[in-house]
Amino acid sequence: MPTIPVAELPAKYSRQADMLANKVKKRFRHLNKRFARQHIDVFRLYDWDIPEIRAVVDWYGGHLVVGEYARTQSTPEWLPAMGAAVAAALGVPPEHLHLKQRFYGKADGQRYSRLATTHQTFVVSERDLKFHINPWDFVDTGLFGDHRDTRQMVREAAAGKDFLNLFCYTGAFTCYAAKGGARRSLSVDRSKSNIAWARRNLELNDIDPSRHRLVQMHVFEFLAAAKSQAERFDLAVVDPPSFYTVKEKEDRFDINADHPMLLEAVALLMQRGGTIFFSTNHQDFLPRLEASGFADVREITAATIPEDYRHKRKRIHRCWQITI
Repeated sequence: MPTIPVAELPAKYSRQADMLANKVKKRFRHLNKRFARQHIDVFRLYDWDIPEIRAVVDWYGGHLVVGEYARTQSTPEWLPAMGAAVAAALGVPPEHLHLKQRFYGKADGQRYSRLATTHQTFVVSERDLKFHINPWDFVDTGLFGDHRDTRQMVREAAAGKDFLNLFCYTGAFTCYAAKGGARRSLSVDRSKSNIAWARRNLELNDIDPSRHRLVQMHVFEFLAAAKSQAERFDLAVVDPPSFYTVKEKEDRFDINADHPMLLEAVALLMQRGGTIFFSTNHQDFLPRLEASGFADVREITAATIPEDYRHKRKRIHRCWQITI
């Protein structure tokens, strides 16, 4: 998106850009030194904190991703103006500024549409692990910072366990489980590019591919096939998209309607006493977990959302710990 000269901006946009830049600069000063000591390169600086400024700003180790929560009233000059102001406030060069429009509800599928084909990545740190990031080609960059603490919880639970990661995306949970001493892991995603990305992340963290397998497959097909096999797991992460459609299979998934069926199918692959971490970022999610016959279901959202992702008006995700 082109940058609009300040002189040509509506006065309202200039005022909003100044407000956003000041807010982000203060937040960066508050967070950066502390996160640097923890070797955390990815964190959130702003998320629609001012009602009239519908933006989200994330820091990726010297890069900025600035998004607009799109609506019908959105204009093409607004997001570049916000991005330019924030980048100037933090001294970020234009080539390290990435502008995105975010769509929600049934339009959530647009998050997964390709924006470009640069195939560029750079490496960021999260504690003692590293991950490839691509802020050019998709709305999502390859690492969901809001699950930073959930990943640490999985790591602390993983020693000696057989770990299953469904909808594994780029394998961040798998890297944490492996570093936590998981005996083996199996990670499943329907996207060929996600599996390739996850493989690169495992290689980046010196994780043995013979014990930590990656499978490109639709998750429900995997669950159906795995049910008849002897393979079972002690620990699992299930973090599906809110909606998806597989057109060639006439297959649709809606987290509200389909999560009981999904979790019951996962439970069939778990050892007795095993643990499932289940999460969703659907803002209107209605859980139906108590009727599934699990030994214990606890919502742990308060412990899984990091400080920089906490918000007065919304929860970026919800998370449950389920015991089989």
